[in-house]
Amino acid sequence: MLRQYKLRNYNFKLIFLVLAISMIGIIAVGSAQESLQSRQIGGFAAGVAIMIALSLFDYSIILKFYWLIYAANVVLLALVIFIGDEGGGAQRWLDIGGFRFQPSEIAKIFMILFFAEFLRKNRERLNTVKYIVLSVVLFGILAFLIVSQPDLSTTIVFCLIFASIMFVAGISWKLIAGVLAVAIPAAVILIFLILQPDQKIFSGDTTYQGNRIIAFFNKEEYANTLGYQQEYSVMAIGSGQLTGKGYKTNQISSVKNANFISEQETDFIYAVIGEEFGFIGSSAVVILLLLISLECFAVARKAKDTAGAVIATGIGALIGFQSFINIGVVTYLLPNTGLPLPFVSYGLTSLISSFIGIGLVLNVGLQCKQK
Repeated sequence: MLRQYKLRNYNFKLIFLVLAISMIGIIAVGSAQESLQSRQIGGFAAGVAIMIALSLFDYSIILKFYWLIYAANVVLLALVIFIGDEGGGAQRWLDIGGFRFQPSEIAKIFMILFFAEFLRKNRERLNTVKYIVLSVVLFGILAFLIVSQPDLSTTIVFCLIFASIMFVAGISWKLIAGVLAVAIPAAVILIFLILQPDQKIFSGDTTYQGNRIIAFFNKEEYANTLGYQQEYSVMAIGSGQLTGKGYKTNQISSVKNANFISEQETDFIYAVIGEEFGFIGSSAVVILLLLISLECFAVARKAKDTAGAVIATGIGALIGFQSFINIGVVTYLLPNTGLPLPFVSYGLTSLISSFIGIGLVLNVGLQCKQK
């Protein structure tokens, strides 16, 4: 159902920021692997069309089907475990009718939409034990299905998004303080136990992810094995210096051209940008992503209801946290994880999902409370 909106309420600034970062992504993907650039352009065109269409569609209509959205989310994630395609050491893709996609990317948007309406309906009862437990259980089912793929990095982003939307929905500060008082010491103890010889925390399907964490805290020992990819990505970014080596550089000393970094068109696309466009190009990417995230939060502050605030906050948190983790991995500030850089990395599911999120935020903005 389309509604009549006022043009002056359309957030053209957010659209400009998204188009700018997407153009950088198309250029970077073309340099990392030229054969994929046309597909990235196709995904960009489809994403923009979907974003504009969704921006004019009342999000309140979509949220009426929030339980159906949740059920679809559970089904898609469960199908990955049973009939999903494997790649990169994990089973994260579905191939349906020749269309291959990654449900965990769509699951982030579905999760935000579900909780937008669920928290709106139960806002006055949110701080009761019953609804806190119910919210955690509903979220926990989705998180369990994702971590079982295994996909620890996406699970972490899921948790951060969930924490953000619960906060904006009005959860008590006392509860937040209590959770942090338990979570922070627990995280420190967990890291300490992981680093112990012959630890049993990571085994079976989680061994590879556990080794990545261990390698991060023992960089010198694993520099030429598990940590080599991050070592070379830092080298690539540093070699770009201020202005970079130039687009599609043919320098022999190029880390990208020597193929020292695998997945350079996806998870490590930031290293390509750093090498070819230097500090200036790298900073532009960080600034654009930060501004997009902040603009989403600005929309959330003016939303007409809790559901709109949760949608805008959730999308802003998704872009902000995922960007931080991706860039943190590429610059060796965080353990290696498999997360795409929003709007920049190659990956049509991630790209189109990001545009869907922005389309929803634009519609929230069109219905914002006016001064």
